[in-house]
Amino acid sequence: MADDLLTVAESSDYDASSIEVLEGLEPVRKRPGMYIGGTDERALHHMVAEILDNSMDEAVAGFANRIEIELHEDYAVTVRDNGRGIPIDPHPKFPGKSALEVILCTLHAGGKFSGKAYQTSGGLHGVGASVVNALSDSMVVQVARDRQAYEQRFSRGHPLGGVEKVGAATNWKGTRVTFHADPEIFGKHRFKPARLFKMVRSKAYLFSGVEIRWKSAIDDGETPTEATFHFPGGLSDYLVETLGGASTYADKPFAGTVDFQEKFGLPGKVEWAINWTPSRDGFIQSYCNTVPTPEGGTHVAGFWAAILKGIKAYGELANNRKAAQITRDDLLTGGCALVSCFIREPEFVGQTKDRLATVEAQRLVEGAVRDRFDNWLAADTKAAGAILDFLVLRAEERLRRRQEKETARKSATKKLRLPGKLVDCSSNARDGTELFIVEGDSAGGSAKMARDRKTQALLPLRGKILNVLGAASSKLGSNAEISDLTQALGVGLGTKFNVDDLRYDKVIIMTDADVDGAHIASLLMTFFFTQMRPMIDAGHLYLACPPLYRLTQGAKRVYCLDEAERDEWMDKGLGGKGKIDVSRFKGLGEMDAKDLKDTTMNPATRKLIRVTIDEDEPGETGDLVEQLMGKKPELRFQYIQENAKFVEELDV
Repeated sequence: MADDLLTVAESSDYDASSIEVLEGLEPVRKRPGMYIGGTDERALHHMVAEILDNSMDEAVAGFANRIEIELHEDYAVTVRDNGRGIPIDPHPKFPGKSALEVILCTLHAGGKFSGKAYQTSGGLHGVGASVVNALSDSMVVQVARDRQAYEQRFSRGHPLGGVEKVGAATNWKGTRVTFHADPEIFGKHRFKPARLFKMVRSKAYLFSGVEIRWKSAIDDGETPTEATFHFPGGLSDYLVETLGGASTYADKPFAGTVDFQEKFGLPGKVEWAINWTPSRDGFIQSYCNTVPTPEGGTHVAGFWAAILKGIKAYGELANNRKAAQITRDDLLTGGCALVSCFIREPEFVGQTKDRLATVEAQRLVEGAVRDRFDNWLAADTKAAGAILDFLVLRAEERLRRRQEKETARKSATKKLRLPGKLVDCSSNARDGTELFIVEGDSAGGSAKMARDRKTQALLPLRGKILNVLGAASSKLGSNAEISDLTQALGVGLGTKFNVDDLRYDKVIIMTDADVDGAHIASLLMTFFFTQMRPMIDAGHLYLACPPLYRLTQGAKRVYCLDEAERDEWMDKGLGGKGKIDVSRFKGLGEMDAKDLKDTTMNPATRKLIRVTIDEDEPGETGDLVEQLMGKKPELRFQYIQENAKFVEELDV
């Protein structure tokens, strides 16, 4: 009877009024992370990038040659260009609204879908300007077209009136956007002049035909309050400035620009600059349609493929057989590169466009760069020989380290007192091996049966690892979990850590998809960040993504990472027969070996999250770790107060 009453109560509470409909730009304010990647300082500065990209698109398309950006005393930002100006006439599909209002107040509205207004552009989702509008408590857009100035004002995604004529525009044309980020969304975060200055300067390098003027009313003591950027040499100038006085193997970088239309009959182009130096670690900065792609993508893969094939071909011509040993990793050692491509309708991973996914870009970039690189090497044999010798030396060092590592690994079980609970893999090489850090013996039992014995090792932890922030070094050394972990990895702590000693290629934190699991993962990441930071920088640390739910309908079975994915499958069905049964996993130990392998451990079917540190603001990561995991509870309380308003669901 009690069960019947509960069912009636639940059904009566769940009616049409329970279905929430988000209109206009409400979804952006409710879940800003889906559109700009969060509500932190990085997301805040991404707002400026979205508006600046629109002006850059006008410049790249040939309609503007000057952009102005100004940071005001109240931390509002103005971006102005001398392009065509956003259309202000009535939109054909929305007769009562101007095109300006449609663009600023409607998701997926813009002039970049058809390709008629822009051959290439950085913003293709049609959400950039409207998202900035939604997350600003004030936005003013001024447009000068046909010698007439117009203005429309907005607040939090809503127009405060229609488009108004504000006078003649005899000495300017284009678009001027001024916005103030909403503190309800971003809390106490404020724009940093240094970060904006760096962004503006890099944009100027990416398109040699544009002049960008910078002005800031906020003086941080380090950043110029006024500057003008114009770099006719493009990326070549950028690379020379970045390297400063560092010695290089070539007097001038290998740099160039290829128009895809001329070479392949397709719209777009690629520009690049690269040189090698013994003075610093290598790097690559990549862009697509002036948008930074910090995680690279297909254009970067095409670039390195061209360089690798070119250097190997030159080595063969020079009768240097050792050139065949060179790999892409060797190219990155001391190789400092910049790559910028412009393509039509690029496909990015995520709205923040961190990685380019357009498959065709790899072929276009590789084909454009390869011939030019071959010619450059042949024309400057002195530089080519020096670079080849340098890369061969790097390859030999890498092979020697690998041989030493394999030898050490073969005898590791005999010479090292590896922790008793470590279930090691059989491979003698580090490449391709993985260590799964799991919580508890039950999860370890399932994972032991699900693993690939050749490449996958397991280390079960007993309870929660020590919070290393503020812990004495003697306490670190005597902690059993930390001792097991360091022995399994084959490394030391802090200054004694050497990434070359790492026994595994990937270190994967695999905890339950619940609050305790998240806490253990946070403690582990804090440990690695403070004691083994180079391991994160080198890309060896990952988080597993185990499912939280299993849905079964007849013979059909689907796993869901979270509630949203569960609800989506519940709405559309699994394609089987009968009622959908929902099971929630309390832990990884509840999953059988086959399901754990398919969902979480098999490289072909699993999903991993690589743990990274923001390259632009590495200090902020340390501050946040200290705030959340340090010994001062008042800092944690402050963070909770500032961010509690962003919590959408509480599981109490």
